[in-house]
Amino acid sequence: MGRALILYVKEVSYPILAAFGFPANILTAAILYRGKCGLTKGITRYMVAMAMSGLLVIIFHVLLQGIYGYYNPNSFLSLSAVCPSDVYLRIVTLDYSVWLTVSFTFDRFVSICCPKLRLTYCTDRTAVTVIVSMCALSCIKYIPFQFMYEPRFTKDNVNWGCWPRPAYLTSIWWIMFSWMCSISLSFLPFLLILFFNGLTVRNMVAASRVRRRLKGNDTEAENRRKSMVLLFTVSGVYILLWTTETVTFVCTRVTVSPADGNHTSPSYIANEVGVLLIYVNSCANTCIYGMTQKKFRQEVKNAISHVTRCLSHLLKLVRM
Repeated sequence: MGRALILYVKEVSYPILAAFGFPANILTAAILYRGKCGLTKGITRYMVAMAMSGLLVIIFHVLLQGIYGYYNPNSFLSLSAVCPSDVYLRIVTLDYSVWLTVSFTFDRFVSICCPKLRLTYCTDRTAVTVIVSMCALSCIKYIPFQFMYEPRFTKDNVNWGCWPRPAYLTSIWWIMFSWMCSISLSFLPFLLILFFNGLTVRNMVAASRVRRRLKGNDTEAENRRKSMVLLFTVSGVYILLWTTETVTFVCTRVTVSPADGNHTSPSYIANEVGVLLIYVNSCANTCIYGMTQKKFRQEVKNAISHVTRCLSHLLKLVRM
């Protein structure tokens, strides 16, 4: 029998994701950091943090694990001293990226639906506090990953690989921790984003009826419209690309990195497709901003034009 089709899909998809996602997230963060896209400082903070977290996902999941680790199975990443830290960093970066999206969704929900709370919550200072807090929480709650693995085998007095200790499969505390990881990483964020977007839609419909009667301020309506477009685009892409992984979790309780060895089983294929779509979500920021923000598109054009002029000038100097 030939190799499983999902392996060919991964071999083609991961380099494409890396080639697009790495520069796209850097470009997005750089343009937003300049603060010329017409967004508030709070939104800009969230967007820059989301772009950088997406970049970390690309580095640790796609470049190091999906490409380098795949083609170099005996690399330094497979050393037993490195393997637990590699797993820990991968799950922390993915969790941080997920909860930044939840935090951004809640911030926009407050901005659109809670006028009184908006004045104190939707600020630059609050955004920085939330971003730093989410990073700290993601780092803290997965610390047990550093202690749950043991070497798979020893060769020439060097320990290689890592797999869960036997206690991890039998201890009630490890089982609870495993469920906490899975729920925190996929199921709970998915439900929260759906919940906040549902409340936002309900509030938006009610507010639009009132504005039609009172003919409210056009500027305020336009600002609300821009906030809603950005919110629904960001959270909508997240929901679309995380649905497969979330459904897989609910149906089969498959973890982030299954290693059952059967590349043709439906659960393995469903999980791998879900994981691939998750990584696509980490590359989608530039497309999201480009579709929703006119000023961002203009800044991208300016950046490309500037780089083109610099390269042209450099080529002229080389030819002289």
